[in-house]
Amino acid sequence: MAIQTKLRKWGNSVGVVIPNEFLRKNNLREGQEIIIEIVKKNTIKELFGSLKDWKIDSQKLKEDLRKDWSK
Repeated sequence: MAIQTKLRKWGNSVGVVIPNEFLRKNNLREGQEIIIEIVKKNTIKELFGSLKDWKIDSQKLKEDLRKDWSK
């Protein structure tokens, strides 16, 4: 199960806050060891900005994606 959260300043470090609801649903407690996979969330602008070298029309691609999202 994945959650979306923000990195937050914590002293001289940066930390991740895990919501209590997620902890309860997954039977997790303070002190337990877990593994966190970090994936940077890209914005739509970053994603479509990376298509500059593609030989397709990015506007048409966005329109096609929107059609699929509305289904």
